Amino acid sequence: MTIAAAAIVMFGGGLFLRFRMIEARRAQFLAANTELAKVDVMTGSQFEHLVAERMIHEGFHRVRERGRSGDGGVDIVAVAPGGGRYAIQCKRYTRTVGAPEVRNFLGALANAFDGHTGVLITSGRLTRQAREEALNARQRLVLVERDGLADWLTGKITLLPGRRPLVGGGEPVG
Repeated sequence: MTIAAAAIVMFGGGLFLRFRMIEARRAQFLAANTELAKVDVMTGSQFEHLVAERMIHEGFHRVRERGRSGDGGVDIVAVAPGGGRYAIQCKRYTRTVGAPEVRNFLGALANAFDGHTGVLITSGRLTRQAREEALNARQRLVLVERDGLADWLTGKITLLPGRRPLVGGGEPVG
């Protein structure tokens, strides 16, 4: 009986240590990639991974990277601690994000991700038309543009509702 109890304690301790190691690697990865200059040289999939890791760090769960062809116009899906579902489109752009990209994302939200809060995160900036498309959409769309991205990556602002969330245009509320 004591051998079984010891084995259970050792197994639990091993799982705890593994969890702590994963969390430490995540924190190290995020700390190493908070500068926009580093984001600017990432590939699109590396940027998506950074966004997913940041969301996990913020407390989102069931974070799934869907990027690649056939992703349905959404790169990441996640669930907020309160249960709200999020669909995220990542644009690691050095140029501006135009209205067609916003319309495509809104179409994906309306068709396959109804009920999700849409989040468009870009390392660039939105054109005036793209911002208007997003702000006038029937479905709520959170925009995180370059300056907001820098603040989000360093933890100054959050995507979580009720905790100084971002709103359209990447401006924090409150």
